[in-house]
Amino acid sequence: MSQNHLDYFSSLQTRITDSLSAIDGKSFLRDEWKKEASEPLQGFGTTCILEGGDVFERAGCGLSKVSGAKLPPSATQHRPELQGAPFEAMGVSLVVHPRNPYVPTVHMNVRMLTATPAGKPPVHWFGGGMDLTPYYGNQEDAVHFHQTCSDALAPFGDDKYPRFKKWCDEYFVLKHRQEQRGVGGVFFDDFSELGDRSMLMMQAVGDALLPAYLPIVQRRMGTAYGDRERAFQLYRRGRYAEFNLVWDRGTHFGLQSGGRTESILMSMPPLASWAYQYKPEADSAEAALYTEFLPIKDWLNLT
Repeated sequence: MSQNHLDYFSSLQTRITDSLSAIDGKSFLRDEWKKEASEPLQGFGTTCILEGGDVFERAGCGLSKVSGAKLPPSATQHRPELQGAPFEAMGVSLVVHPRNPYVPTVHMNVRMLTATPAGKPPVHWFGGGMDLTPYYGNQEDAVHFHQTCSDALAPFGDDKYPRFKKWCDEYFVLKHRQEQRGVGGVFFDDFSELGDRSMLMMQAVGDALLPAYLPIVQRRMGTAYGDRERAFQLYRRGRYAEFNLVWDRGTHFGLQSGGRTESILMSMPPLASWAYQYKPEADSAEAALYTEFLPIKDWLNLT
């Protein structure tokens, strides 16, 4: 992994945090950390966190570059031949939890990994994607988000957006509830099939986050809301927490490999709630999330 790779991830983190700060008016705290050679995982990173803002209740954007003696199980479930291989990993991960319930939560991650099996050449791959999790669904926002993802991937083949959109739909689902986390986006992992252009494709996805998300924030951040909307937002944030802790491979990778727990769990919402057998009122805006937005659909070809 070269300095050029690290420079890209560092630049992406700065562009994202500067843009979010400009909207919120509050600066990110920069927490630089280092894992020493005596620890299971070695490396360094910068966790940028904004909490208690007027627009963003919590926004976290982390950069990390780490190495370890053995790939954890979460990274080898599709690559059994790499079990036990030493590795290096580098990337940027972002989660934004807005204050206004009409502004959706967004997640984005772009990363690269190199594993070196004993007696074999290094294996490189890329992963990443972004997905949108609304509390009150809006067709205009979902279409815009998916169109931006599609446009970013178009230079790398007509198959990439539909393929990665399907992958996202299949990944960001709470299997224990048989429920999608949100309206999806794109997701890919273990990707190297484009050779040197694989890195460029990953960069295109990372670069698309701001044009995909900021227009939505700007459209919805001034929408009036009350206690009812806030309560539903916190309830749905409970679903977000469930997915991250139970199903997310990135969270599992970080914790299983001995990563920095505080940085790994920056993705968690600052407040969330659970209710026993909650059901939204029929024909309500809350019910529409379940009937009109969480079911998988082709957002770019609506009839």
